[in-house]
Amino acid sequence: MSTITVTPIATYRTDDPYPFCPGCGHGPILDRLNDAMIKLDLDPARIVIVSDIGCSGLSDQYFATSAFHGLHGRSITYATGIKLANPDLEVVVIMGDGGTGIGGAHLLSAARRNIGITVIVMNNLNFGMTGGQHSTTTPEGGVTSTTPHGNLEHPLDICATVGVNGAAYVYRGSSFDQDLADRFVAAMTTPGFALLDIWDLCTAYYVRSNKFTRAGMEQSMRSWGMEPGLLYERTVAEYAVGYRQAHASIAGMPVAGPRPVAVDHEHGLDRPMSFVVAGSAGGKVRSAARLVAMGGLRSGLWAAQRDDYPVTVKAGHSVTELWLAPDEMPLTAVAKPDVLAVISDDGYAKAGPYLAAMAADDLVLTTPEFADVSTEARVVVLDPKAAPKRIPKTSLGLVFLAAAVSLTGPYPLDALRQAAGSGSFAEVNLEAVETGATILDQ
Repeated sequence: MSTITVTPIATYRTDDPYPFCPGCGHGPILDRLNDAMIKLDLDPARIVIVSDIGCSGLSDQYFATSAFHGLHGRSITYATGIKLANPDLEVVVIMGDGGTGIGGAHLLSAARRNIGITVIVMNNLNFGMTGGQHSTTTPEGGVTSTTPHGNLEHPLDICATVGVNGAAYVYRGSSFDQDLADRFVAAMTTPGFALLDIWDLCTAYYVRSNKFTRAGMEQSMRSWGMEPGLLYERTVAEYAVGYRQAHASIAGMPVAGPRPVAVDHEHGLDRPMSFVVAGSAGGKVRSAARLVAMGGLRSGLWAAQRDDYPVTVKAGHSVTELWLAPDEMPLTAVAKPDVLAVISDDGYAKAGPYLAAMAADDLVLTTPEFADVSTEARVVVLDPKAAPKRIPKTSLGLVFLAAAVSLTGPYPLDALRQAAGSGSFAEVNLEAVETGATILDQ
């Protein structure tokens, strides 16, 4: 019986030389990362090195592994998504001190969730790629291109920040540490969020401006109250694994199952038909359009809805565009509606382009306040005050759309009644539909 001999991987590095400045600590840090991966004998296809912008962001291309390169400060978010999607991957983030400031919220969230990624911060105390500006870790008094008279800000203690927020493994050291490869091994084998704050020398800027040296680095750490060494080590459930365990019973199931719509009616359309309701936020304009769309589905039509409203949600305009079509169609904006309902001042302020585009065979439904709208379309004025009962503002959109369905006949009004007659607002919605159907006779 023959045996298969597996040869350990000799290196994960490519043959390309590093692009870093002479004396920069980034190269030695990457060499020690390579040593750590060799010790762990990891499958290169199962390693993902994630980076963002800055000198540290050049790192991933020098390893024969999977990689993901993205926006400044966002590397931890990408790494989180990768780990959650596949917990079996070894995900290593390489980022600079600039990225920890720009992406500080991501750093905190990954630590407190205990996402199983290893974060290596190449901390050279300034933005080295873009001109030596001060970063969140620049020490007080540090001279940079943006703090020529000394930095007034207190530096961010990266290790303390992630440590008190739940990180499983936190280490502070420098690119000169002899056991750095072993520290990387320990971090990468920790089942949880691991961060190594590795200080190194930016010879192009920070070293030159501050006479910063290797000899003074550890002394500086201590004098600034940032002790080197292993600072936090705890056993905490790793999020990606814990999430799968907690939801094992519903793994692979859809968040919400399909809800088939029975087709009980026949429609009268041979082409797509568009509706626009221009009203006010908080007036249930979108809800009214959804009911009309549901009536279309119950009649065998395709429906597509597009909503526009401000972030204030209950103040300002609410404009809904609705397509009904006998055949499947993509969601597209309505440039020229077949039917336009203008039901409030906010809606009128947004209705101008629709009114200008409409033709003589199109229909505008509006209230007496806007009876003199300028348009080529046929205008039908519906007076809510003429209704047998007072119409709440939250029902006005459905009243006008019910009137539009009754006038234009894309499908039977009974289909809209059926759509409106379900749910907790069935009584109010049915009354609005009936009001829309009868207000035309007033």
